[in-house]
Amino acid sequence: MDRIFIPRLLKAPQQQEQFAFAETLADLETLTPVRGEMAIAHRQTYLEVTAQAETIVTLTCDRCLQHYNIRLTVDRTELIWLQSNLGEDLPAEREVSLEDLDESLDPHGYFEPETWLYEQFCLEMPLRKVCDPQRCPGAETNPDDATPQIDARWAKLADLKQQLSS
Repeated sequence: MDRIFIPRLLKAPQQQEQFAFAETLADLETLTPVRGEMAIAHRQTYLEVTAQAETIVTLTCDRCLQHYNIRLTVDRTELIWLQSNLGEDLPAEREVSLEDLDESLDPHGYFEPETWLYEQFCLEMPLRKVCDPQRCPGAETNPDDATPQIDARWAKLADLKQQLSS
């Protein structure tokens, strides 16, 4: 996906650009290309970004460490504020108010649809990756191996402990 020069959106019909895509995202490992539609509209003081997309990714189960596939879908609209004073030198530490937590772009800069879409898919990733919540057995343990393993680095200390206890 090509990046979009924000002032060019002002000259587009209805001040927006719409497109369909079927591409692989650079930093997102997927089984299928990311397919969907995106619309970016310039609303004078902000960009309105709307996207519907889906793909299939392979994850590793946190319980049993087996790989499994999951379909991720994004159906989102986000407002990105346009501010021209983004490049100002800020102190290393400063208090941030809740109003400053909005995402913003330079109105004379570029919008990166691929980066935005990657971020949206990252937000859709499950926090707990479990292949099947009802039937996942978890990691296999071997109860026959009940003898504790001693780290070779602690062997001398274990020998000294044994000598002191006798």
